[in-house]
Amino acid sequence: MIQPAFPKLLSSQIAFDIARTILEGFDKHYRLFRQASQDARGHFERGEWAVAQAAARERIGFYDRRVEECVHLLEDDYAPEDLTDEAWRESKLHYIGLLTRHKRPELAETFFNSVCCKMLHRRYFNNEFIFVRPVVSTEYIETDEMAPTYRVYYPQADGMRPTLTRIVTDFQFGAPFADLARDVARVEERLAPFFDEMAPNAQFQVLSSPFFRNKGAYIVGKAVNGDRELPFVVPVLHDSPGRLAVDAVLIDRQQVESVFSYTRAYFMVDMEVPSACVQFLRTLLPHKPRSEIYTVLGLQKQGKTAFYRDFLQHLKHSSDRFETAPGIRGLVMLVFTLPSFPYVFKVIKDFYPPPKDTTPAQVKEKYLLVKYHDRVGRMADTLEYSYVAFPRTRFAEALVAELKQHAPSQVEEEGDQLIIRHLYIERRMTPLNIWLSQAEGCGNEADLEHGIVEYGNAIRDLVAANIFPGDMLYKNFGVTRHRRVVFYDYDEIEYVTDCNFRAIPAARNEEDEMASEPWYPVARHDVFPEQFGQFLLGNPNIRRCFLRHHAELLTPGWWQQRKERILDGIVEDVFPYPQSIRFRHSPAPATVPSLPET
Repeated sequence: MIQPAFPKLLSSQIAFDIARTILEGFDKHYRLFRQASQDARGHFERGEWAVAQAAARERIGFYDRRVEECVHLLEDDYAPEDLTDEAWRESKLHYIGLLTRHKRPELAETFFNSVCCKMLHRRYFNNEFIFVRPVVSTEYIETDEMAPTYRVYYPQADGMRPTLTRIVTDFQFGAPFADLARDVARVEERLAPFFDEMAPNAQFQVLSSPFFRNKGAYIVGKAVNGDRELPFVVPVLHDSPGRLAVDAVLIDRQQVESVFSYTRAYFMVDMEVPSACVQFLRTLLPHKPRSEIYTVLGLQKQGKTAFYRDFLQHLKHSSDRFETAPGIRGLVMLVFTLPSFPYVFKVIKDFYPPPKDTTPAQVKEKYLLVKYHDRVGRMADTLEYSYVAFPRTRFAEALVAELKQHAPSQVEEEGDQLIIRHLYIERRMTPLNIWLSQAEGCGNEADLEHGIVEYGNAIRDLVAANIFPGDMLYKNFGVTRHRRVVFYDYDEIEYVTDCNFRAIPAARNEEDEMASEPWYPVARHDVFPEQFGQFLLGNPNIRRCFLRHHAELLTPGWWQQRKERILDGIVEDVFPYPQSIRFRHSPAPATVPSLPET
């Protein structure tokens, strides 16, 4: 009896055409996405840094543009009365059939959801109309035989140095190496301790496509020797105009994780089967959720989908309540958290007390700027959601009251759900002001100094990326689990090139010096670095550390010089790994870290 019912269920030509239109829209998107990723190779080889950055920013917008195109096509082709509930249900079933042999079914399902959520009322978002859970498996999807996801190399058969040479040359970079033999010898020296006794299965597994970002290309893989595995990342940079060089070998898991951090720009990497690439990377980054890996590969919409599914699972299997996040309350954002979940939830307030002079629309623009900008490891990426339904019973009453007081336009209650209309989610960090206070309270001078050194380094890296933080108070910076300081309050950021860094004019008389207001004109984008110390360095211990490491940040000359370099078109080097492990800076051999057995 099942056999006759199925053809009757899938009898609508409109439903099939809807499914086909959506899949064609997704396939167009991914074709353009792959082309942009492939073009990144040429930009790297030719040293076209500004072009590469512009292409990376443009690619971020591809997805939303294709969704809008698809929505317009469906609205133009069908009258509202044609798009019935039954047509949408059947369309989803047709779509599943079309994905049977698709190379990227999980991404296509997310694209289907995006189109549906643009066209349907939100009451449909969590039922049979969309893919709440993945339907098509991504296990064992076949890649093209001529372009496997990763290649395997056997040093025992060919010798270590020839094997390493072949790993590099197989990428066929379109620019020559300044001294490949020298570079390979350095790589061999770093990896030799791992192969001190070579097991029969000794091998290198290397992803077939290089990863491009900013001014670097990255070779990503792992070494296998017996029952041990060692992840590695090999950065390739321009040694001189038109000449390449291997810059380092990253073999420490924390350093490898930092390269794939949520605080950095998305990679440009060509992937025929993204799920296979993600699965390989998870063996290198076992502590990093699948959602973050998809996101750092530039598939941020899939990252959002995977994150939200993980979040729903966590809610199902936990019982703690959402509460206001610890730390100093912000003037612009209301921040809350679920203690058992390592993220914070941020809602834009409806109104702000003086001296804040902004609007919710302007705050959204700042967060969008960060999404499209190079975050250089110093700005947290955010996941942006609309109409998120939370279980009302999981909210502390004080938090609900706070939401309704400060952001009434963003909150509504519907049955047993609390719905937030617009929301940002980002990784939870320890606010820097709390970190510094705890370090000083415990007499831990090393942590205090580390926090201040990292704070100044964060500002330097942001400036290198043409970002002026605006509000530089410690409460707007956080410390990650890797003890790295990251900026996360974006409502006052500006481009460095839009700022006018000035010295404070000399007082004309004693009355000027005693005046509560400046005796000189101040324009909107004027910045006076000499004033930073007044609100940053009141604590003598902090002041001593800051002046020891970052005194030049208090001088207008330093800022003016950096601004001029940006205006001259200079793209600064910001490395996602320590300077100390670079070959040109640290020739001493590195030790292989102790790793758990796999």
